[in-house]
Amino acid sequence: MTDHTPGTGPYPQPPYQQPFPQSGWQPTAPVARPARPGRPLLAHSLTAIVSLVIGLGIGAGSGAGTSASPRPTVKVTETAQAEAAPAATETVTAEPTADPEASAPQTAFPGDGQYLVGEDIKPGTYKTAGADGTNCYWARLKNASGEFDAIIANDNVQGQTRVTLKKGEYFETNGCQDWKQVG
Repeated sequence: MTDHTPGTGPYPQPPYQQPFPQSGWQPTAPVARPARPGRPLLAHSLTAIVSLVIGLGIGAGSGAGTSASPRPTVKVTETAQAEAAPAATETVTAEPTADPEASAPQTAFPGDGQYLVGEDIKPGTYKTAGADGTNCYWARLKNASGEFDAIIANDNVQGQTRVTLKKGEYFETNGCQDWKQVG
């Protein structure tokens, strides 16, 4: 008797047991790419140049060795002409002067805003004529967090009012006429 086992003997393996070819994917041999001389060197060179430029920009922008608020120096060169004499050149260097009132705490301020007492405005008692429209709101605050528990005191007023402010507090005002220090 002959052996009728598929794949053995004179019988080939039936078609339903042969591996199915997969459509769309076929293994291929790796593609050899031609060598490009100089490409890695070019890429590394460009990276180094870009890094250098960024580093110089950071170094120049950090102001190393300068004070917190650099003062610009202004140089003015003036040429004087005489009728028969050669031209003379004089160099004048002008230093800017700080405006002491610009950095000092104020004793009068607008009726809208938030101010740090001791830095933006001087401590003391301030007065306003009242609302600039329908309502004048003011608040003394422990901090500028905007949280409800930061309120030390506040009020909505129509007419004239006074508020005493202490150093370190924040003072918030909205819809009021200008505030002026009275004590």
